[in-house]
Amino acid sequence: MQPEIDFAALETQCRDFIMSLLHADVAHDISHIERVVRVAKQLCIAEQAEMAVVLPAAWLHDCVAVAKNHPDRAKASTMAADKALSFLASIHYPEQYFSAIHHAIAAHSFSANIKVQSVEAQIVQDADRMDALGAIGVSRCMKVGGSIG
Repeated sequence: MQPEIDFAALETQCRDFIMSLLHADVAHDISHIERVVRVAKQLCIAEQAEMAVVLPAAWLHDCVAVAKNHPDRAKASTMAADKALSFLASIHYPEQYFSAIHHAIAAHSFSANIKVQSVEAQIVQDADRMDALGAIGVSRCMKVGGSIG
């Protein structure tokens, strides 16, 4: 039996959690997160994927942001996945989704080089990568480049 999830409440809790964190670079701010969430939700509906996995993974995919020039950069998405599950446990999110959420967050990063194994993980990865395209993507690259010299 699927647990009933209040997605509006979940989004508020995830947004509040993300807003409480300090970000390593300006390209991973709340505007980026919100754009990724918006696209991920659309893709999730179109692909008939599991919103209970996609939504928290999209909101929390950058809850640990490591600067592009930091030696731990390749570990950032796995660190974010671990932190996301701790947060989700603290709000009593259904544990049956934890493994899939962890994978979706860990696999979203280009730097991590983790192979996507589910449609939900592919959705989060695609939504994040789409935000790197076009004028917004160029602006994000310039912000990161300027911050690391």
